[in-house]
Amino acid sequence: MKKILVLCTGNSCRSQIAEGYLRHFAGNRAQVYSAGVETHGVNPKAIATMQEDGIDISGHTSNHVDEYRDIEFDYVITVCDNAKENCPYFPSKAERFHYNFPDPAKAQGTPEEITEEFRKVRQMIKDYSENFIQQNNI
Repeated sequence: MKKILVLCTGNSCRSQIAEGYLRHFAGNRAQVYSAGVETHGVNPKAIATMQEDGIDISGHTSNHVDEYRDIEFDYVITVCDNAKENCPYFPSKAERFHYNFPDPAKAQGTPEEITEEFRKVRQMIKDYSENFIQQNNI
């Protein structure tokens, strides 16, 4: 079984969404974890946006990358430039991937505009996650 780690700055939004979709698309063929270089708690808007698409991440927790030092990952995916640049090095044979998704938690505007930004980023992460699972034969 493949082990995948998704990293972001605060493990509150983008990495949580990616964890949810990677688990969905991989099924029982992978163990998926997410973590941050900091922990900010799971963003309620991320939970609500995923619920709209039928994925429940309400039980997810915000974890620090140090919690996973002893796991030998096959893949590490950074989903923001800050995490890529600031992720502490840990010895691993993991293949590394990076995609800098916009941070919907920083969206400004009306509540409807913010919700729409979350949906836009959710779709980007969904597409990336589905392609990742297919391209890596997971």
